[in-house]
Amino acid sequence: MLKAVIFDLDGTLTDSDKVHFQVFQSLFAERGIAMDKSLYKQKISGRQNAAIMADFFPELSAAEGEQFSAQKEATFRERAQSQLVPLPGLIALLEQIKRQGLAAAVVTNAPPKNAAFMLAALGLTESFDTIVIADDLPRGKPDPLPYQTALDQLGITAAEAIAFEDSVAGIHSAVGADIVTIGMTTTHTAEELMRVGATEAIADFTPRSLTPVLDRYFSAESD
Repeated sequence: MLKAVIFDLDGTLTDSDKVHFQVFQSLFAERGIAMDKSLYKQKISGRQNAAIMADFFPELSAAEGEQFSAQKEATFRERAQSQLVPLPGLIALLEQIKRQGLAAAVVTNAPPKNAAFMLAALGLTESFDTIVIADDLPRGKPDPLPYQTALDQLGITAAEAIAFEDSVAGIHSAVGADIVTIGMTTTHTAEELMRVGATEAIADFTPRSLTPVLDRYFSAESD
């Protein structure tokens, strides 16, 4: 019986990766690295800043890496302020979740300031029963720990939840926690998401995309 729906944040609640891509492209260009969408999808989307810095700039000290990350996130918040909107159909889905007495949670690799900023910009600060920030844990996505933490905080088992994720790292994390995971095709193709473990993939939360998912997972037991 379904008891909770767990959402990623970036690329799932809102199509924010287009802004992240622009910011990374600009900042990496300043360091002589050409960032295209293919490289972004493979090496950046859904990952924590510390892992990204280690891959691209191993010569930076910890302090320099943190400074670069802080600059990137501040630039993202500035640019995203007027661009963030809920993914189509999200608000109606959250209302349905509440009506059916299900819990809703967010699990994100976004830094704490970004997560708070994005939820506020989307008008969703009070919409979730628990919010798991990977930076608060020993390991972030793709490790299963963030999703396992959400299950623990909600007091449920993996079989009682479904997750929505848009990144390869996120799907590895949710599937690694044994949660049925629906891919969101804001950044990757359906084939790419299903190849790494998504059960299926949808474009957004509008009835056209979501109704088959609701029919399968939002059973009459949840009414």
